[in-house]
Amino acid sequence: MAIYELTDPGDLVAPVLIAAMDGWVDAGTAATLAAGQLAADGAQVATFDPDALFDYRARRPTLEIVDGELAELTWPELSIRHARVDGRDLLVLRGAEPDFRWHAFSGAVLELTERLGVEAWISLGAIPAAVPHTRPVPIMGTASRAGLLRGDVRPGPAGILRVPSAAISVLEMEMARTSIPAVGYFAQTPHYTSGPYPAAAVELLRAVGRHLELDPPLGDLPEEARQLRARLDIAAAADETTRSYVERLEAMVDEERLPSGDDLITEIERFLRDQGGPGSQRG
Repeated sequence: MAIYELTDPGDLVAPVLIAAMDGWVDAGTAATLAAGQLAADGAQVATFDPDALFDYRARRPTLEIVDGELAELTWPELSIRHARVDGRDLLVLRGAEPDFRWHAFSGAVLELTERLGVEAWISLGAIPAAVPHTRPVPIMGTASRAGLLRGDVRPGPAGILRVPSAAISVLEMEMARTSIPAVGYFAQTPHYTSGPYPAAAVELLRAVGRHLELDPPLGDLPEEARQLRARLDIAAAADETTRSYVERLEAMVDEERLPSGDDLITEIERFLRDQGGPGSQRG
């Protein structure tokens, strides 16, 4: 049985599918924030069956209780919305990363790309890294073939890097096996911050804008990033140890000392421990 329902989106012209899901590759919720901004006013095109994809004991629905009365349940969702930005048709896959049936899920997404005539794929993600909040957010890139990435994008570290996979990476690899050009843009967020990191979401949106040659809607994210930067500056200034650590990170960035694969793995493992393990960061 199909694990998705498709609504006719009408005529689409060379649509691009942009994907972001929660989980460990959404540090600071940067990727899902960026995707949500793109699809904010978009019409829903496809929805995935939550009963087939989610473990409700690990990802429990949120219950709202009003004046002692059970009022509303909010279930985890995963859907595709259609938005038009600067005349471009964008399909935005966003939501909770599936707990189950990754093979079936990737097959369903591949089927949807064929039915919707998708001509390009962009993954969005964010990973924790030893970077300071006082410098521009670095963006790392992946691509199904050389020459697809655009802008000031860092390549991944040299050599072999083994990390826990994310469903979005499974999807990107599926696209790479087809004729659909696929890229991934991944923001690096300061590992010492917690909660949403809007500055990374802004840079991901700008990466999408450069890639597609359009002006993405940023909404309130730049102002939210400015306010968070101010709070982090105050916190760092108030503690000598934190201030010294941030200064060391700044020196690394200024000297263009890229993190090694081992350094990235260390930061990812630390992030996963803080979150309680792979897949436990929930949106």
